[in-house]
Amino acid sequence: MTSPRWWLLVLALFGATKGEWNTKDYMKREHSLIRPYQAAGMTIPYWDFGGSTMVTNNYVRLTPDLQSKQGSLWNSVPCHVRNWELQVHFKVHGAGKDLFGDGFAIWYAKDRMELGPVFGNKDFFQGLAIILDTYSNHNGPHNHQHPYISAMVNNGSLHYDHDRDGTHTQLEGCEAKFRNLDHDTHIAIRYEKDTLTVSTDIANKAAWKECLSVKGIRLPTGYYFGISATTGDLSDNHDVISVRLFELDLPNDVKDNEDRSNILPSATYFESPREHVDDPKPSSMSGIKMFFLMLVAALALITAVVIGIMYYQKHQENSRKRFY
Repeated sequence: MTSPRWWLLVLALFGATKGEWNTKDYMKREHSLIRPYQAAGMTIPYWDFGGSTMVTNNYVRLTPDLQSKQGSLWNSVPCHVRNWELQVHFKVHGAGKDLFGDGFAIWYAKDRMELGPVFGNKDFFQGLAIILDTYSNHNGPHNHQHPYISAMVNNGSLHYDHDRDGTHTQLEGCEAKFRNLDHDTHIAIRYEKDTLTVSTDIANKAAWKECLSVKGIRLPTGYYFGISATTGDLSDNHDVISVRLFELDLPNDVKDNEDRSNILPSATYFESPREHVDDPKPSSMSGIKMFFLMLVAALALITAVVIGIMYYQKHQENSRKRFY
């Protein structure tokens, strides 16, 4: 009778030991945002917000469904976790059915709280951007539909070309129809052993679907997580419902003890650069030329009809003369 109890004790001890091995695989409160957001007044512990951002009991709205708005939400604590997964529960919705924009971006960047032209954040940033672009301006050499999710790593020297949807600097991307859905929408950004993987849960199946995965990504520690959004001539509500950061426990990662506090963000792989070729500008005379061409064509047609009628009448007159 004592043998089964002895084995249960061994299994319990083994389970306890195994649990200790995974103590790092847990949510980091100082980098997470969960309801209720507010503590006292209009402050959020560990988070700052600016621009058009509005905090409610159920969501943080970065931009309302109005034109020319910018808003941002930034973690105030630098992240020193080497391997992590960031999960964001969000909602993008608005009145527009065919035309809407512009989108939002999730950041792991050196500088924070700097509004700018890249989906509400500064250009020439240092770090990682996961861009959820909802506005298709039909410019640039790309063959995808919108909304579109893409990843960009920048060491501070690259310009995000909004006119070309960033296609000349992106790592990879995928189409994702996350706008105006009645169910919850989520995105997961996993950085593990220098591999960046972005997955979505937007099909209401409670399961992650991989969007992109890129190896050879080197990111520094000590950067900040943030989310920003923007509207232009077109608009949408861009809402953040929750943010959860998980530290990944990777006991076999030989690089885990490497000091990365002073390295520059870099990527060994990215899609082939695409040159920015300006769209041909329509000539101011093109409309006038078209008008004159149509006028000449109409006059030629009228002239042909008149000549035909005159020829027919002349032919009829000659026939009558021969008859008499």
